[in-house]
Amino acid sequence: MVLDEKDKILIAALRKNARESLVGLARSVGLSRSATQERMRRLEREGVIRAYTVELASAQDPAVRAMIAVAFEPGFRCKQVVPHLAGIPEVVACHSLTGSIDLMVNVACDSNATLNRIRDIVASVRGVATATTHIVLATEWARE
Repeated sequence: MVLDEKDKILIAALRKNARESLVGLARSVGLSRSATQERMRRLEREGVIRAYTVELASAQDPAVRAMIAVAFEPGFRCKQVVPHLAGIPEVVACHSLTGSIDLMVNVACDSNATLNRIRDIVASVRGVATATTHIVLATEWARE
């Protein structure tokens, strides 16, 4: 789907505040409320907008964020490993990669002890050859 300038303005406004009123969004885009609502429905229908989200205040942020770089044993693939990780609440995302790292597992948890427990679980999954933990010191900026 090709996005026009109005779509881009609408998406930028939603990124800034996903709770903005339809009237406020329409004002930002320069369209009527009904035209803006139809545009949003089309973007949702086409899969451009998949979800509306909440950004937590820093006091609500997890104490520890980390990425666990996973390399598989020969013959193993994501479809065999990822289902074992999906049930861990602290695992917030898994990204398959090219190169020497097969999977990047994003973790958000309350302590280093919890991170250590999760890292042990990830490392013990059948098919995981190595699991190297990288603790996030700071998020300089994020767009999600």
